[in-house]
Amino acid sequence: MTGSNAVERDPVPQFAGVPVHKRLQDAAGALERAVMVRLVERLPVYGTLPAEHLGGDIAKQVTRGIRSFAAVLSTGELPGQAEAAAIRESSARRADEGVPLEAVVGAYHLGAEECAAQVFSAAEPGDLGDVLLVQRHMLAFLRLVTCEVAAGYVQERQTALSDEQVALQSLLSRLLEGGSPQAAADRAGIRLPPSYLVLSVSVGPHPDELVPGVNHSVAARRKLRRLRNELQRQTTGVPLSVLSGDGGLILIPYETPAADFGRADRDRLSLLVGQLGRMCGAELVAAAAAAAPEGVAEAARLAGEVREVAQASGRGPGLHLLDDVLLEYQLSRPGPAREALAALLDPLDARPELLVTLRAFLACSLDRRRTAARLNVHPNTVDYRLRKATEFTGLDAARGADALTLRAALAAHDAERRGRPDAG
Repeated sequence: MTGSNAVERDPVPQFAGVPVHKRLQDAAGALERAVMVRLVERLPVYGTLPAEHLGGDIAKQVTRGIRSFAAVLSTGELPGQAEAAAIRESSARRADEGVPLEAVVGAYHLGAEECAAQVFSAAEPGDLGDVLLVQRHMLAFLRLVTCEVAAGYVQERQTALSDEQVALQSLLSRLLEGGSPQAAADRAGIRLPPSYLVLSVSVGPHPDELVPGVNHSVAARRKLRRLRNELQRQTTGVPLSVLSGDGGLILIPYETPAADFGRADRDRLSLLVGQLGRMCGAELVAAAAAAAPEGVAEAARLAGEVREVAQASGRGPGLHLLDDVLLEYQLSRPGPAREALAALLDPLDARPELLVTLRAFLACSLDRRRTAARLNVHPNTVDYRLRKATEFTGLDAARGADALTLRAALAAHDAERRGRPDAG
């Protein structure tokens, strides 16, 4: 033995005069493909992973495992600390993605079986001693791999529930409740910043979430992990968040006081929102408000309302502030004026396609061809629907004054519907 991680020194095993490790190295590409096929066939959870992930990280780990076992056969020594750490890290990623531990361990065993089938087929009657030696190396390799996989997996699950995470969530809860969060920040070991940028975020689906047969929960978790990782990479301090697959809240610590938030700050935040969307592979609609730590609760409420208004008024992905939707926001506040404005569109309740067309026409700056393209209909269909909407409401979206009234009516209509429990 050469150390605690070493297999007893033996001659390099050979079948038919060719070193076994050389056979594995030469067949690595074909072996990887064969192992990937078996993973999907024998471990169904791998078949539900997104194709990008299966052909990327998973395939790389399969190739790495084959080459690592070939090195064991060549040197007689088990993988060192660096390779063991890589196995633990890979297992931790599977844990974060929700792949069961038994499937992660089983993947290595299936890989070992495929390697054995590849090399043992070349063994001759006189190679019995080398066959036994290869089997001994394989068992030792699988023992080490199983231990490292279990260690990485369990560590990741424990980390997810660590005291640090509990303390951070406690701080987030205190900030969203209102009042002084200083005690919670002290327990979390965090210095409260002069202000937080409070983002209410709607996260669209990643393309993998729309593919039939793909495990959508795995795709959603990968999307959120990318978003969180990029958020951490792009920000200074400790960002806080409560997110699900379709959005939530993000609190970004900011060294500029809320009262001094200006155009340059807006531009930087807009770039960040765009980068987060690109990295997680999904469209982000975000509304933001800056506030001192004691004002985060009110800022979160405002940001949520601004995002709802921005989405309802047809604004696309990206960053939206209160200044962008001042008219729509004010018109969405409760009162008799809002009720009267919303009532202007009541005649369209039975014709939802007219309401959709009207909304798109206003969002496209009264451009009928852009509206048709957005709705995937013929421009003549747009014209017909607008004429019918005018007949029902008495308002012509192509007239400046009526267009303004219709924008206000849409904002009021959407606010009224949000306030009805049965609105859907």
